[in-house]
Amino acid sequence: MTVRELDAAGIHDPALRAAYARCRTLNARHGKTYFLATRLLPVDRRPAVHALYGFARWADDIVDDLDSTATAGERARALLALEAQLAEGLRRDRATEPVIRALSDTVRRYGIDHRHFNDFLASMRSDLTVGGYASYEELGRYMHGSAAVIGLQMLPVLGTAGPREEAAPHAAALGVAFQLTNFLRDVGEDLDRGRLYLPTELLAAYGVDRERFEWSRRTGARDGRITDVLRAAASHNRAVYRDALPGIAMLAPVSRPCIRTAFVLYSGILDAIEADGYAVLHRRAVVPRRRRAVVALDGLVRAVAVRGVRRRRGAAGAGAYVSGPVRRRTADAAVPVREEAV
Repeated sequence: MTVRELDAAGIHDPALRAAYARCRTLNARHGKTYFLATRLLPVDRRPAVHALYGFARWADDIVDDLDSTATAGERARALLALEAQLAEGLRRDRATEPVIRALSDTVRRYGIDHRHFNDFLASMRSDLTVGGYASYEELGRYMHGSAAVIGLQMLPVLGTAGPREEAAPHAAALGVAFQLTNFLRDVGEDLDRGRLYLPTELLAAYGVDRERFEWSRRTGARDGRITDVLRAAASHNRAVYRDALPGIAMLAPVSRPCIRTAFVLYSGILDAIEADGYAVLHRRAVVPRRRRAVVALDGLVRAVAVRGVRRRRGAAGAGAYVSGPVRRRTADAAVPVREEAV
């Protein structure tokens, strides 16, 4: 993490700075799309986003790492240990593990609801025992904890231009949209983990079942009915993106370029999947580098323009703030935190 980001965020304690730096490394290494978008945020917001991502990535790796030889029981115990460390960090501010320490600090700085993390870990636990879902309704209950709460965690960091409760449903929908895209892109890898996030009712509507998907993954053979399922899933995913889109305008101007860029890049994965003939059981679809560069440049131009307006108006006129600053009680956070919108 750059010194500039940490200084701007008012993070001065050496151990805490190292903890945030660890989270940034995780984001840069594993969350390339998110990391690229995060670079468009004002520098003082970036450490918090890295901390949120770092924690989610850690939990996800416990349950999903295909290279790990850990048994299901060992993964369950690791998840319980993570949950205990998080509870201790949030309750007493005594976390020693770097990712938990950075996350706990972010939660206090921005007043993030602890329930979001409980819901998230509940969905992670279900991944250890649940390998499929009967309906979109059932899948939606899982995705509340695994995806919707990620958008809700981010909202206090990004800030809103109006009442936060109005933006919350759209933030939750965007988290779900991103995860549905992941499910489509990674359907083959998830099958290798013993999971299929396409509802049974969707498969049945096109006359296929899970065993047919596993056959296609194993043999490399194609089936037009599977393609139809994947096309329908992509259509459903696009509808969720449409539900999420109005929320971008509800964020503070300084954060909008970041979320707009993530929106365009992630929804662009669906375009890549379609262009590749829905061959996701056999290879991963990726957004071309040139397209990523064009989108990132557009986001950068927007971010620079918003910051220029903000500087000219002065800090007091930069945008609407939902509430007053959240002030830390520890010596490390004497700086007020404003709730600026994306």
